[in-house]
Amino acid sequence: MSKERSGPTPASDAVMVVHGPEAFDCGDAAWLAGRVRPREMLVAGVMARCAALVSGLPVRCTDMRPSSLLGSLEGRAFLVNRGKTPESGRIFGEIVAGRTDGRRGLVQVECSSRTIYLWNGGDRLLADDLAALTGYTVVEANGCTPAPEGVRTIRGCVTGEAVFVNGIVIGKATADTVVLASRDGQVEAVSGLAAKPHGLEKLGRAGAVDITAAWCKSGSVRAAAPSSGDAVCPAGPIAVIDHCGHALYRELERGVCGILSIGDDTTAVCGHICSHYGIPVFGVIDGDADAIVTAGYAPGSVVVEVLDGRDDDLGAEIAAALDEEAPWDDWVADTLAALAGRVRVVVDLRGGDDAVR
Repeated sequence: MSKERSGPTPASDAVMVVHGPEAFDCGDAAWLAGRVRPREMLVAGVMARCAALVSGLPVRCTDMRPSSLLGSLEGRAFLVNRGKTPESGRIFGEIVAGRTDGRRGLVQVECSSRTIYLWNGGDRLLADDLAALTGYTVVEANGCTPAPEGVRTIRGCVTGEAVFVNGIVIGKATADTVVLASRDGQVEAVSGLAAKPHGLEKLGRAGAVDITAAWCKSGSVRAAAPSSGDAVCPAGPIAVIDHCGHALYRELERGVCGILSIGDDTTAVCGHICSHYGIPVFGVIDGDADAIVTAGYAPGSVVVEVLDGRDDDLGAEIAAALDEEAPWDDWVADTLAALAGRVRVVVDLRGGDDAVR
C-alpha cells in the first residue's frame, strides 16, 4: 500500500523524467507528481510536450531523448513511461537503460504494469521509496545486449502499425520485431517491415542515417484528441515543416503565425500540436497518411491534396515562393489561387467553422 510522505525522501529529491504523451493523457504524471512530489519534472518527446502543456502540470520541456536527458542529469532521477502494452513498456526501459551514458543503472516507473524496474543495478533506495509511495512492485532487471554494428532491432511492435526512423514513417510492422540495417547511410529493412519506399526516400533525403543511433519507434504518436487554443496574430512569420514534424517546436518558439506543412503525417502532427496554440496550418498532402495521430486544426487552416504528383514536389514549389512575413489570410488566398486546378481542398477552416470538403 502507498503511504503519505511526512518529510523529504529519495524520491522527493529526484528529477522525474516523463516520456510519451500517454503518461499525461492517462493521468499518471499528475498522480505521480502528487504522490512523489519530485524536485522537478522534465518532459522528453514531441507529443509528450503537447500533452504536458495541455495537462497544466509544472514541467520543463526538452528536445532531448530520454537516454540523453537522463545521462545529462546530476543526482537522483527516474523515468516515467506508459507503454502501449506492459511488454513494450519493459522493452522501452531496457533500451533506455542500455543507452544512458554517464549514469549507473536506471529506475523506471512503468505505469502500464504498475512496475518499478531497477535496471542494471540502479538506485535501490530511490526504487524502494517510489514503491512505498505508489504501491508499485519493484522488479530487478538487466539488459541489454548491443546489436551488431549497423543493425537496429525494434521490439514490441504490433502488426500493421507505423514504424518511424527519426520521425519519418518508413513502413508498417509485419511482426512483433522489426530489424533494420544501414548501409552507406541508407536504411534498409531486414525483416518484420513492409517498407514504404516513399518514406525511405524521404529519410534518405534528410541525410545519412546511423541506424544504431537513430530515433526509432513504432505505433501512433498520440492517441488523445487535440485541444483547441485561442487564435494568434494573423501576421508572419510563416514556417515550413517538410516531413519533419518533430522540428515543429523550434519554429513555434520563434513566434510563427502559421505553418506550411508538407506530407500527410507531418500535416496531421502539425495540425494536432498547432491547434493547442491556435496556429493555423496550410497542409500539402497526397493521400498516403499512416494514421499516426488524430488530426485537428486551428481556425484559418487549409489542407490541400495534390491531384497529380507528390506532396514533396508541390510542397517544395510552394515553399520556394513563400513570403514568410505575408499576412496569413492573404498568403493562403494567393496560394490557393495559384494552385487552382492542381489541388483539391480537403479542409478549409478559414471561416472558423469545422468545414471539411
